[in-house]
Amino acid sequence: MAKKNSVIELDEVVVKFAGDSGDGMQLTGDQFSDTSAFIGNDLSTFPDYPSEIRAPQGTVAGVSGFQVHIGHKEVSTPGDQADVLVAMNPAALKANMKWVKDGATIIIDIDNFDNKHYKKAGYVEDPLHDNSLEGYNVVKAPITMLSRNVATSAGLDNKTADKTKNQFVAGLLYWLFNRDIKIGEDFLKQKFMSKPALVKANIAVLHEGYNYAETIEALSTTFHVDPVKGKKGLFRTITGNQATAWGLLAAAEKAGLELYLGSYPITPATEILQEIVKHKHLGAVAFQAEDEIAGISSAIGASFAGKLAATSTSGPGLALKGEAIGLAVMTELPLVIVNVQRGGPSTGLPTKTEQADLLQALYGRNGESPCIVIAASTPANCFNYAFEAAKLSLEHMTPVILLTDSFLANGSELWKIPKMKEMPAIVPPRVEDNAKDFYPYHRDPKRLNRYWAVPGQPGLRHRIGGLEKGDVTGEVSHDPMNHQIMVEHRECKVQKVAEFIPEQEVTGPESGDLLVVGWGGSYGALISAVTDLRDEGKSISLTQFNYINPLPGNTEEVFSRFKKILVCELNMGQFASYLRSKHPRFEYLQYNKIQGLPLFISELKIKFNEVLESI
Repeated sequence: MAKKNSVIELDEVVVKFAGDSGDGMQLTGDQFSDTSAFIGNDLSTFPDYPSEIRAPQGTVAGVSGFQVHIGHKEVSTPGDQADVLVAMNPAALKANMKWVKDGATIIIDIDNFDNKHYKKAGYVEDPLHDNSLEGYNVVKAPITMLSRNVATSAGLDNKTADKTKNQFVAGLLYWLFNRDIKIGEDFLKQKFMSKPALVKANIAVLHEGYNYAETIEALSTTFHVDPVKGKKGLFRTITGNQATAWGLLAAAEKAGLELYLGSYPITPATEILQEIVKHKHLGAVAFQAEDEIAGISSAIGASFAGKLAATSTSGPGLALKGEAIGLAVMTELPLVIVNVQRGGPSTGLPTKTEQADLLQALYGRNGESPCIVIAASTPANCFNYAFEAAKLSLEHMTPVILLTDSFLANGSELWKIPKMKEMPAIVPPRVEDNAKDFYPYHRDPKRLNRYWAVPGQPGLRHRIGGLEKGDVTGEVSHDPMNHQIMVEHRECKVQKVAEFIPEQEVTGPESGDLLVVGWGGSYGALISAVTDLRDEGKSISLTQFNYINPLPGNTEEVFSRFKKILVCELNMGQFASYLRSKHPRFEYLQYNKIQGLPLFISELKIKFNEVLESI
C-alpha cells in the first residue's frame, strides 16, 4: 500500500455527491454527514432531487445530488461551490460543473464515461479530453467494475452488486478525509441489520474503496477537518421535516393533549406525515386522507374534539385548503397548517425550493380571514417554530400557518436536543365542566380569544359552524353590525399576538448604512454574507423575520435606524410588498431570486457591496 504523502488541515470543506437516482448518492451523503457529526464537525446539507418521477437514466434531468458542508467552526449553509465532486456518470458531471470550485477534486466512475453515456448527457465532445477539466484534480476510478467484483465474490448477483458502488465512494471519501472506517461499518450494520449478506458485501466494498484511494497517486494528499470546539450538550443531525414533526409532538406533550395530523402526501412535506406515524406510542394519530381538503377538514374535527390538530402540505395543497382554513377562522378553533414551500406555480418545480407562498398564506382565503403566520429559518429551528405555532394556535384559539420550504425540509444540520422541562408552558383556554354563564364566543380580555369547550363536557353544549356567529352567544347571525364586530374581533385577536411574541432582533450593529432583511429559510446565506462583509469593516447588519403576521411591535423602530433597507427573498418581492403595506414610510430595495435554488453567499456579497457603494 502507498504511503500518504501529506495531510492538509481545513477549516471547512464542501462535498457534492451526484449520480442517477439509483446510485445511492443520497444515502452516501447521509452516511458521510453522520460520520462527520459523530466526530464533532458542524454541518449543513442540501439534498437535490430530480423533479421528474423516474427521469431517464443517464440524463441531466435524472441527476440526484447531495451536498454537505462540514467545518470545525459554525456552518450556516451547505456552501456555494464544492471542493470535492463525486460524479457517477457524465450527466452528473455536466449538471454540477458550475457548482465546483476552481482546482477542485473531481472523482468519476470511469466505467460510465463512454459514448453511450455522453450522448444521454448531451455532450458533443468527450469532457475528459476536451480540456474542459483542465486545472481540476480528476480521479478516474473504475467504481462499478471494482464494486461488482467484490460484491459478487461476497455472494451477491450482478444487479444487487451494482447497488453497492455507493459504498466504494464512501470508502474512498473516508480515506480522503481521514475518517475512521469503523464508523462506516457500524452504519452499514445498522442499515442492513436484518440482511447479513448485504452487510458483509457492503462492508467489503467499503474497504475496497478505502484501499483503492490509499494506493492511487491521484489521491496522495488527504484532508482533515477538526471537530468544533466549545459546543456542549447532546446533538444529533436532523432534517427540517423531522424537526417540524418533533416540534408538534413536543407541543402536544407540553399542552397535555393528543396530537392529530390529518394530511395528504405531497412533495416536499410528506415526511412530516411519515414521521408522525412513527410515534403512535406517544398518543399521536396520523391520518393519510384521500385529498388535501379531507386532510384539513378532519383536523378541524379533531380540534373541535379537543386535540392539538395539524395538517401539512405544500403550495398547491395550501390553495385547496383555503376554504377549510376559513372555517377554522370562523369557528375560532386552534389549528396548525404547515406549508413546506416549493417552486411553482402549478406543479412547477416540486423538488426545488422557493419562498413564493407568503402572500397566499397571508391573504389566500375568501372574506376577511386573518391567520397568524410564522416562518422557520433553519432545519433545526423548524422544531422551535412548530412548537411555537402550536403554542400560539392553542393559546389564542386561531389557525397558525407555519412556513418552511424545500431547502429547510430536506436539508439537515446539527440540533441540540432540548430538555422538555426547559420548553415553555402551553396553557390552552379550556373551560371547566358545568361552568356558569358559558358562551362560546365570550372572550378573554387579555388575548381576545374565545374559550375552548369540547363535545361531551357537562353543561357546555354549544353550536359552531361556517355561518357568522352572534357576538358572545354564538347563535347564527345575519345582522350587519354584528358581522362587522365579529370581523374586527378576529382581526384584533391576531394583531394582539404582537404583545406575546419577541421583539425583532438585529444581528450586528443596531444602526448603520445597510440593513439586510430576510425571512424564513434564507437565514443561513444571509448571515454568512453579512458576517463576511462586517469582518471587512462594512457597516451592515441583518434582521431575519420569523413572525410575519403580526410583525413584531418594534419593526418600524428597527428600520428607522438604517440608511438603506434591502429585502432578500426567493420570490418576486412578496415580503417587500407586505412591508410596504405595513410600514410605508421606508424605501425597500430588493434582491430576488427565483431559480429553484437557495441564495448563495457569493451573489449576496456582490449585491450588498453594490448597495453600500451607492450610499
